[in-house]
Amino acid sequence: MADANKGPKITLYWLEQSRAQRILWLLEELHLTYSLKTFKRGHDMLAPKELKDVHPLGKSPLLSIETPGSPDSKPLVLAESGLIMEYLCDHFGGDKLVPRRYIAGKEDQVGGETEEWMRYRYFMHYTEGSFMPFLVMQLVMDSIRNAPVPFFIKPLTGMVASKVEQAFVAPNLTSHFEFLEDQLKTAPGGGPYLCGRELTATDIMMSFPVIAALGKMPGLRARYPRLAEYADKLQAMDGYKRAVAKVEEIDGSFTAYA
Repeated sequence: MADANKGPKITLYWLEQSRAQRILWLLEELHLTYSLKTFKRGHDMLAPKELKDVHPLGKSPLLSIETPGSPDSKPLVLAESGLIMEYLCDHFGGDKLVPRRYIAGKEDQVGGETEEWMRYRYFMHYTEGSFMPFLVMQLVMDSIRNAPVPFFIKPLTGMVASKVEQAFVAPNLTSHFEFLEDQLKTAPGGGPYLCGRELTATDIMMSFPVIAALGKMPGLRARYPRLAEYADKLQAMDGYKRAVAKVEEIDGSFTAYA
């Protein structure tokens, strides 16, 4: 890592079992010097109120950047995973994690982008915009089904959760898993990553929902072998393992999902 006395001071506000883990991986992948502040979820599984001191919404991940030589200026506070990842890649040598944008001779032309870059940009938005909402819905259904309610009410809550799951959540999740399996099958150059042969920031972005989904729903591994192999490959990468070790060193333990 770079000398801590040079360059911007970066702080990641990390919440257990959250999307912040992929930002930590990106920081490791870029070999940046940073500080890590960890937070635990409450009994309600929500983020602690202290995070609202950093950003009004009090969500994680949050990243602050202080520029040396400007002691009177406020730190730049970034929220939302996609924005944080793109900002770090733009300013801290992340070009190696972004595919070449244009086909040679078609620079700045509409439709002149490479397939790798189009996939990269698409999946940076797809992760949170299309995929994660249904995983969150599944988590909510599980919470309703397992809610601590009187025994005579439990069949009712279980029935409601199952009906919503069968009619809406499960079919949509199946579509997404089949889509991702096919995207890995048709990745440029045969993959093994979503955008081709090289790891990109998109793979880091996708790591949290994919790893969490396979962990929470182990039956998926047999149905979607490429997705399972992809998740295993991501978790075996040095940057990912360094990020996990960093949390274990500071927080004592690491769990990828609840």
